[in-house]
Amino acid sequence: MICQEIDGGKFCLLVDEARDESNKEQMSIFLRFVNHDGLIIESFFGLVHVPDTISQTLKGEICSVLKHYNHDVKSIRGQCYDGAAICEALISKDSPYAYYVHCFAHRLQLALMAASRGVIALQKCFTKLCFVINVVGASSNRINQLRDAQAEQREYIKSICKLETGRGLNQIGTLQRAGDIRWRSHLKSVSSLIKMFSPTCEDGTGSVRGDTDSAYETITTFDFIFILHLKKEIMEITDLLRQALQRQSQDILNALRLVATTKVLLQKMKDERWDGLLSHVKSFCQERTIDIPYLSSSYLSRGARACKESSDHTLEHHYRVDIFNEVINCQLIELDHRFNDSPVELLRLSATLDPTNANESFQSGDVCQLVEKFYPVDFNKNEKEHLKIQLQHYEVDVFQHPDYNNLHLFQNCTRRSTNFHLVYRVISLILTLPVSTATTEMSFSATSLVKPRLRNKMGDEFLNDSLILYFERDLAKKISLEIIMQDFKGIRDRRIPL
Repeated sequence: MICQEIDGGKFCLLVDEARDESNKEQMSIFLRFVNHDGLIIESFFGLVHVPDTISQTLKGEICSVLKHYNHDVKSIRGQCYDGAAICEALISKDSPYAYYVHCFAHRLQLALMAASRGVIALQKCFTKLCFVINVVGASSNRINQLRDAQAEQREYIKSICKLETGRGLNQIGTLQRAGDIRWRSHLKSVSSLIKMFSPTCEDGTGSVRGDTDSAYETITTFDFIFILHLKKEIMEITDLLRQALQRQSQDILNALRLVATTKVLLQKMKDERWDGLLSHVKSFCQERTIDIPYLSSSYLSRGARACKESSDHTLEHHYRVDIFNEVINCQLIELDHRFNDSPVELLRLSATLDPTNANESFQSGDVCQLVEKFYPVDFNKNEKEHLKIQLQHYEVDVFQHPDYNNLHLFQNCTRRSTNFHLVYRVISLILTLPVSTATTEMSFSATSLVKPRLRNKMGDEFLNDSLILYFERDLAKKISLEIIMQDFKGIRDRRIPL
């Protein structure tokens, strides 16, 4: 079905690796292409067991799968991995026009992790947070104490008529542990401690000494609370970008705009949010009777204290410049470094055909330059000449239309594909470029459904056939992943063979 939809056209590779329940390394392959209806499709193509993750091995397995289904490697126009640059180089030898895109979601993960390690105060805060969560979750007794304290807090808030009502609100839970792979877990971890701060402190003041007392002393300091709230606000801004990059069929130009928007919001936070954040942290401490230092007092850094030097810097200057500004600056620098795609000429030239840039003048020369430099084998000499004429008509008929900026990138010429078939081909090549490997991660989630521990001994043939069925149904019926998961759950519960 996928081969028929591609019909000899150009496509992109999305590849990721993970271990299944049998501890075998599996490589998931997805193909991204534009179908005849102008829709961007990312289809599961296969799950291949690989003995190792060496680039040469991955490249050989990819070529073997494509060859089995009569797909030419030279038809690849895009590659997306989690930073496997060596594999990209090997594929590019056989397909020199396969443009490589480092997974944007992975880039964001690397940028956030590097920023958290770039500021010592922030790094210490995460270490302390991990210590507190480990102490609280070390025994079922402490977890029960935390839940009891939450229940008492909820009853108190309810008695003073300040309890918010609604689905999912005021639920009794536990502190969330942050993971190394998913940055989303860090936001959940920070948010859970802020939400359950008072019950956690009550648990920390119990009769048990040692680590519990240390955890209590750690979280009841102004320094820890300030950094905790600062990081929460930063992660809330970047989390919107993370969610967008995890969506399916995200186009690369829109992803770059979202990155730019995130950087603008972070800069705005740096310029305008200091007073509001400081006031919020002070209010938080006052409600919980936590000592607030005198911010106008003189502050000496560790190096200045060692040299016994005097300093005109106040404690407020330390929190604002050395922590607040430094954390945001470090985040901005990492985003600039990881998403430094502005010099990439392909992306710049592609922006000419984007309806969101309708206010700018249409540059037909940029489109011709894009084709000549990046897609020379997809257009012969006569087609390149005809493309120039089509672009002139396209500018008058489509680009200058009053509703042009409200159209999707493909809708602007799909209905006129007969007249502008060459422009249509250019746009389809651009949209073939991927943004992230989010869809490949779906296959690993599906693996845990069709091959749980109880079915571990059934073999890889069962796993691959089940996953093909899993995603073929999604492609054929155009139904959501959640519905398919429910179908498989029903099959499992009724013990009906696949």
